[in-house]
Amino acid sequence: MGRGLKVLIADPLDPAALAALRARGLEPVERSGLAGDALVAALDGVDGVIVRGATKLTAEVLAHARTLRAIVRAGTGLDNVDLATAKARGMFVSNTPAANAVSVAELVFGLLLALERHLVPAASDLARGRWEKTKYAGRELAGRTLGVVGFGRIGREVATRARAFAMAVVAHDPLLPEWPAEFAWAPRRELEPLLAESDVVTLHLPLAPDTRGLIDAARIARMKPGAVLVNAARGGIVDEAALAAALREGRLSGAALDVFEREPAPADHPLLALPNVIATPHLGASTGEAQQRAGTEAAAIMARALLGEG
Repeated sequence: MGRGLKVLIADPLDPAALAALRARGLEPVERSGLAGDALVAALDGVDGVIVRGATKLTAEVLAHARTLRAIVRAGTGLDNVDLATAKARGMFVSNTPAANAVSVAELVFGLLLALERHLVPAASDLARGRWEKTKYAGRELAGRTLGVVGFGRIGREVATRARAFAMAVVAHDPLLPEWPAEFAWAPRRELEPLLAESDVVTLHLPLAPDTRGLIDAARIARMKPGAVLVNAARGGIVDEAALAAALREGRLSGAALDVFEREPAPADHPLLALPNVIATPHLGASTGEAQQRAGTEAAAIMARALLGEG
């Protein structure tokens, strides 16, 4: 039934996903690293496209995609897709929100532990022959309060792991109509009270017009003195200049960042020069398990969209 239907693979995808598309009778066409006119040309004659975070499906690109019917992002968020244009053209659009939840949650605690126990500078010193045991006194996570901003799949995975670290958890999510009963131990808070109460604030929101710049200078000022900010969601959610100022002045004790407003982050980014910042290059979904889940889930969603499967 699906013979002849083409799916452009615009960003590298796990081989299992390509096999899953072929098993459903779809024809994957691998062309990555495209933009502008080259991307428009590659979309000509295809029925669906699967992207990750690199390919930008702008309004101009989608306006020229005459045969395109379905867009799937293998990952969370849809900030690289012009949703208004896709909707106006009647295109199906989806992501794979559950695929990288575990990987992102584990990275949050990897970053947080590395920050609070000074693991990177301590390991670097030791590699240079410096045994600095007393220099790097850290802080435990146990007994501290974690504020989770965004309580979807990833936020809940983070909260579950925080409980294992004996942290108290509070959470904020204005979009949840009802709080999940199984997370009664993570009480709901409005954003400002959560910021004032939490020793660690971790962000797990999509980037959208109402979340861009959400953590601005005023909200950073409302955070508990000496608190830590973790952002493994999207860089544009945080006012980076305001965060850098708060860290330099000691109003916040540290920040753990996997994302930046501009990516790749420039080497001279002011946050990267601060000793109380640990940063990684958007590694949240960079595990083999997450990539395989995202790819196979994207393939299944694409098959349902184009073939009307289950």
